[in-house]
Amino acid sequence: MVAVLGLVLAACGGTGQSTSPSASVSTPPASSGPFTAMTYPEQAVDCTANGYHGEFKQIKAVDEHTVEFDLCYPDGSFLSKIAFTAFQIQDSDYLNQAMANHLILAKPVGTGPYMLSDWTRGDSITLVKNPNYTGDNPPKVDTVVIRWSDQAAQRLVELQSGTVDGIDNPGTDDIATIKSDSSLKLYPRAGLNVFYLGMNNNPKVDGFDNSKNPFKNEKVRQAIAMGIDRQRIVTNFYPDGSTVADYFTPCEISYGCVGDKWYDFDATAAKQMLSDAGYPNGFTTTIALRDVVRSYLPDPTSIAQEIQTQLKNNLNITTTIDVQESGTFLDNASAGKLTGLHLLGWGADYPDQTDFVDYHFGPGASDQFGDKFPDLIDEIKKGAQSSDDATRQAAYEQVNKLIKQHVPMVPIAHGASATAFQADVEGAYAAPLTDERFYTMKPGDREQLVWMQNAEPISLFCGDETDGETFRLCEQINEGLYTYEIGGTKAVPDLATECTPSSDNLTWTCKLKEGVTFSNGATFDANDVVNSYALQWDVSNPLHIGRTAAFDYWGALWGDFLNKEPAS
Repeated sequence: MVAVLGLVLAACGGTGQSTSPSASVSTPPASSGPFTAMTYPEQAVDCTANGYHGEFKQIKAVDEHTVEFDLCYPDGSFLSKIAFTAFQIQDSDYLNQAMANHLILAKPVGTGPYMLSDWTRGDSITLVKNPNYTGDNPPKVDTVVIRWSDQAAQRLVELQSGTVDGIDNPGTDDIATIKSDSSLKLYPRAGLNVFYLGMNNNPKVDGFDNSKNPFKNEKVRQAIAMGIDRQRIVTNFYPDGSTVADYFTPCEISYGCVGDKWYDFDATAAKQMLSDAGYPNGFTTTIALRDVVRSYLPDPTSIAQEIQTQLKNNLNITTTIDVQESGTFLDNASAGKLTGLHLLGWGADYPDQTDFVDYHFGPGASDQFGDKFPDLIDEIKKGAQSSDDATRQAAYEQVNKLIKQHVPMVPIAHGASATAFQADVEGAYAAPLTDERFYTMKPGDREQLVWMQNAEPISLFCGDETDGETFRLCEQINEGLYTYEIGGTKAVPDLATECTPSSDNLTWTCKLKEGVTFSNGATFDANDVVNSYALQWDVSNPLHIGRTAAFDYWGALWGDFLNKEPAS
């Protein structure tokens, strides 16, 4: 493997409608000498440097099968974070070949149980068994076909007719039908998620006059928080097992439900508060969304219409509904370009408060809600940088109190969901983190497993994505140092045999599996780990490209980027 990050190729032309890896994934060059271990950066980061708030200090390939992460502060969630899909490991040589021309977005190379065979845009993705896979449990079926439909009724029809073997997120009204059909089986999924109504207090849109932005006013945001009947939404649109969100983070997550609960619904008080804030006659705005079903949002358009009606009736706020393409909507939210209200949500990537509050409101969070709140950031840091239970609980009590005070969004529901399969599919399940792995499943006597989810993946390079449908595909193709146990939330070794902390929890040493190869035949080694992390961490890295170069998860979960531009 290469010892340093090389120059990337010049961009090439666009791809056709159907993509196949065979013509473009090149064979890596033969090793030209002994392994040369990387250190990134060569000069360790000064953690006290003005303006740097990141967790990483330096990443070292100690030898071919050992990686060392030096941190600026302890992190009790380190193993859960490195198990997350956004931080899976890529082949260094292929990164150099395929990042600049965006080939990596559609033609991934991984060490996972499957590899891409074909991506017919707008129709399906076909995965085939990776002949180089060295995991302990080889796939039980050679071929997996991924299809999608944003209509729950269509997914059910396909399942009932036998054209698919499994579906995600059956519609609320379809669950009873599935339960009563002996040829099908329902697998409930815990509601480790939150659906929220977001607001931006300072959109980053050229020409936007923020002095006229009602969401700049904290009292306006509090009035909206009080003027939404969240129970009505859950009762009318969510499946059994769903709950109203009294806190942003689900109560199943440690410290998620400590401190003050959310506002009770009180339309009269909300309208008076809005009047006191300077809007006695309400105002006009938009509700932006993507019409994509998620476990936290089972009927996006109907729920948007319900919120539209409530805002008009309870607060005299007039809204128009703005449905955007999924990828465009996520990009706009991340970049802070949504100027009104918006519907979004979050499903747990790992079971810790840092995954919820750090990502959304921490120092490295995106611009989704506009300007950040320094007092909230201070408490988030206290919780994230301690392993002491009492310290973390006290910090998260304050976090929940400050989220309620500042109202960057209104948490509405923790949505229960499910998967459904043909009854003869062995090994079928619903993952609490929505990361179902298909290599565990055997579809009766059929030669391929066909899965239908809610939407098409945005790309197949998940380091620079935030979309759950996209992550599920990456889980089949790539591996990280750690992963989450099948059907659970515990972080367990994957490409690492173990990662252990130093006595002061400031250094993590990861021993890597030997004899692992990527689907293109390249040998996995410690430099692949360093490169895969470095390209996200360092804004000046020539491979810091991805799809949008936002790398939202890096900034949110690891605190900060290296060599970022100073804040203006």
